[in-house]
Amino acid sequence: MAKAAVQKSSSEQGEIRIPNTPQASKEDLLRYYREMVLIRRFEERAGQLYGMGLIGGFCHLYIGQEAVAVGVQESVKQGHDKIITGYRDHGHMLAAGMDPNAVMAELTGRAGGSSKGKGGSMHMFDVPTGFYGGHGIVGAQVALGTGLAFAGKYRGDDSVSFVYFGDGASNQGQVYESFNMAQLWKLPAIYIIENNEYAMGTAIDRASSTTELYMRGASFGIPGEQVDGMDVLAVRDATARAVARARAGEGPYILEVKTYRYRGHSMSDPAKYRSKEEVDEVKKTRDPIDHIKMLLAAAKVTEDELKAVDNEVKAIVAESVQFAQESPEPDPSELYTDVYVEA
Repeated sequence: MAKAAVQKSSSEQGEIRIPNTPQASKEDLLRYYREMVLIRRFEERAGQLYGMGLIGGFCHLYIGQEAVAVGVQESVKQGHDKIITGYRDHGHMLAAGMDPNAVMAELTGRAGGSSKGKGGSMHMFDVPTGFYGGHGIVGAQVALGTGLAFAGKYRGDDSVSFVYFGDGASNQGQVYESFNMAQLWKLPAIYIIENNEYAMGTAIDRASSTTELYMRGASFGIPGEQVDGMDVLAVRDATARAVARARAGEGPYILEVKTYRYRGHSMSDPAKYRSKEEVDEVKKTRDPIDHIKMLLAAAKVTEDELKAVDNEVKAIVAESVQFAQESPEPDPSELYTDVYVEA
């Protein structure tokens, strides 16, 4: 899984140079491809299990947005930096390096899950990878992520807090309270707005008076930029710039990452607020996995090499489902704690 990027010279990496495209080595491109395909295939399988009634509660899929989490993760020091997000969180978990078995088991409410089957889709947690959870309350993670950034600065440990939220959450009041605090104290927080254009089901231009979300920190003096979230290399490079700034003590930064989700807001959403033609056009012209396959083709990666990655991912996902099905349900004692109060 993705770990902190180690910078090497062009000659060391043997970078693939395509005009007007950020550069990457063949090995890096294959790794990004693997991680993005893992997220997509995992999410497709999760959708199937939900339809079979094996996943309870809500389930928000990340299909279409894979390049965001994978690109950001390249600048994360695993287990040292902090990652926090909302409820569309499975992709972030996998990119962060969480065990797919533990993620799938948690989705299905099993004891082998990362939160022992008690968190479900929206509330997983994994300290070893620095993943501080998906959160079900819209925008709540922004204040928590700002607190994680404060903790890092207070301790002087050079850590950065990566705070994900969506275009819908960008209108929440607590977001701006967090912006104010982060800039006032120059906290090492990277605010990543995954703008998939529809929030829960309303187009951004119908819900936001200003749609250039990277400028939302302007009144606080927080700089930002807009990034093509369907291009993993563009996300990677923009994040690296923001993180270098944060580690240098220059404070927070906003990345508005323009992306698109192919499925509804959640598994219960038929997404009738947009046309099938619109979704198909994005799949045809902007798909993040198709984009990296184009780069891989230019890097002379063969179909056999891609097929090997695809088969590996297929096996990982199948194993995660089997692990989840074989893992027991949590013991009922996990639900209760006896409290004794002396008279």
